[in-house]
Amino acid sequence: MTHGRERLHVIQGEYAVSADPNVVLTTILGSCVAACLRDPVAGVGGMNHFLLPGAAQAASGNAATRYGVHLMELLINALLKSGARRDRLEAKIFGGAQTISQFSNVGQQNAEFAMQFLSDEGISVVGSSTGGDQGRKLEYWPVSGRARQHALSGRERTRTIELLTPPPPKPPVDNGVEFF
Repeated sequence: MTHGRERLHVIQGEYAVSADPNVVLTTILGSCVAACLRDPVAGVGGMNHFLLPGAAQAASGNAATRYGVHLMELLINALLKSGARRDRLEAKIFGGAQTISQFSNVGQQNAEFAMQFLSDEGISVVGSSTGGDQGRKLEYWPVSGRARQHALSGRERTRTIELLTPPPPKPPVDNGVEFF
């Protein structure tokens, strides 16, 4: 709990839904996208965090959770089960940065996918902040729909990139045993 608020962190491949006005959903985004959806009448909302646009080809289980289609459907279904109505859903989209210029611009593809998916589903987008070259720290209050983001730069950005970069392979261990 922080100042009477419960903070729930949503990581890659996850989603969360809440009807509690004291809940704040948080995440950190680079090229990933978070879709924040809510039904203002039912007083319920949620957030997802996906890594790749579209749908996985023959992926299932944990691999499927990295893809936008899977997480968008999970979030919408969870909202409907919590009393939301599809015709009242509104969305805010965040992320989709190109944080490392040498990589393909998957961030732009993620943001474009989210916007197209919501358009196809008839869900209105009431706000968005996508693109650029900096990651974002996002806070979303699912009941009120309030969102706040902070750009990650300098040391925070370097640390985030370090966390996303796999460590180099360890050299083989020499245990001093020689086999003939």
